[in-house]
Amino acid sequence: MSKLWGGRFTKETNKLVEEFTASIPFDQKLAKEDIAGSLAHVQMLGECGIIPVEDAEEIKKGLHHIKEMVDHGEVEFLIEDEDIHMNIEKLLLEQIGPVGGKLHTGRSRNDQVATDMHLYLRTKTTELITLVENVQKAIVEQAKANIETLIPGYTHLQRAQPVSFAHHLMAYFWMFERDKERLIDSLKRVNWLPLGAGALAGTTFPINRERVAEILGFETIYPNSMDAVSDRDFILEFLSIGSIIMTHISRLSEELVLWSSQEFQFVELDDSFCTGSSIMPQKKNPDVPELLRGKTGRAYGNLIGLLTVLKGLPLAYNKDLQEDKEGMFDTVETLEGSLKLLAPMIETMTVKKDVMRKAINNDYSNATDIADYLVTKGLPFREAHEVIGKIVLYAIQSGKFLLDLSFDEYQQFSPLFGEDIYEVLAPEHVVAVRNSLGGTSPEQVKQQIKLAEEKLQQ
Repeated sequence: MSKLWGGRFTKETNKLVEEFTASIPFDQKLAKEDIAGSLAHVQMLGECGIIPVEDAEEIKKGLHHIKEMVDHGEVEFLIEDEDIHMNIEKLLLEQIGPVGGKLHTGRSRNDQVATDMHLYLRTKTTELITLVENVQKAIVEQAKANIETLIPGYTHLQRAQPVSFAHHLMAYFWMFERDKERLIDSLKRVNWLPLGAGALAGTTFPINRERVAEILGFETIYPNSMDAVSDRDFILEFLSIGSIIMTHISRLSEELVLWSSQEFQFVELDDSFCTGSSIMPQKKNPDVPELLRGKTGRAYGNLIGLLTVLKGLPLAYNKDLQEDKEGMFDTVETLEGSLKLLAPMIETMTVKKDVMRKAINNDYSNATDIADYLVTKGLPFREAHEVIGKIVLYAIQSGKFLLDLSFDEYQQFSPLFGEDIYEVLAPEHVVAVRNSLGGTSPEQVKQQIKLAEEKLQQ
């Protein structure tokens, strides 16, 4: 069968050209969206009297039948039919005959494919919001169980100050909360309808774009037909958000890899989320967080790829825009797989509270509190900082930690020290006194978790 657009051509398309330019190997993922857009379009054509109502009804029945075939995996998409639109239209013609050719009245594949991608991203973005929330819920549950669990807090990957493990985990909750808000906000741009823009200049038929928007649930209609068919900002925005989400997943994954190592031993990942070695039987490898960390590069690459495609394109549609889909699909699938794994991995990990506490006991992360202590005694902070630096140096050279030093040793450095210095240096006290809004004290962490749970209920 000749191409549906073949009237102007005198030669068959070169097979290499067919293979190189066809998008059906990947845009078949848009089959349901393509049918949904066609159903809305033909409904409008019938209501506006552009095609007879009986023809519109016959086309709708044919499209519903094709959707059932797609749902049951009964459709073989053909590369010679180029893309999802031509494959569906050819199936329709085979189902109901020449009347199926009326479906394409008043539209182009340019506005059709843009509509398909808007529909696809609207569905996927909504689903991803739920998956992000599932990760947030897992974080909150682990946090609730570890409010009193203390862990070294780090800067420059050097121990800085002790913090609540719940507080550390909740930092990721808020990263994912911003991710969720970005996804929600992006729906405003995703929910624009391109259909009715035609190839680039609109159509001579008296179509009703508002009716199509109503049927498909779009909130906004592109007011410029050239922008409608050439805009891929909504995909760029999604890829950008996806890259940020993967950044946060990667950062958390890096911590899980470190924490589960023999050097840290702060957590143990459940066996069901680890793998072994083919040669070293003792190994328990954190392959899942490692791969989550690695897959971040895919999301970044997809974003840079589309930015590069778009940077030099004149208006309106160009074949280059066919390169917008594979990266979009890949980022969606990468996010889906990553988020689905991350939530249960967090839920099932074992927190080794005793190891964390031992780490805090064997460091100098409570040094800042001695400085604050001297400040409350009237010593300027800069002078207190110098005194404590000398105390830490002395303790290191003596092979001791700050709680191991005697009262007489403290007195050597400043007469301002009292017997209460040991209470000040206790890790629980160090954490508890950081009671400023957003701090790591148990009281503040509980308030933070309460706020997080309210966010999840909204």
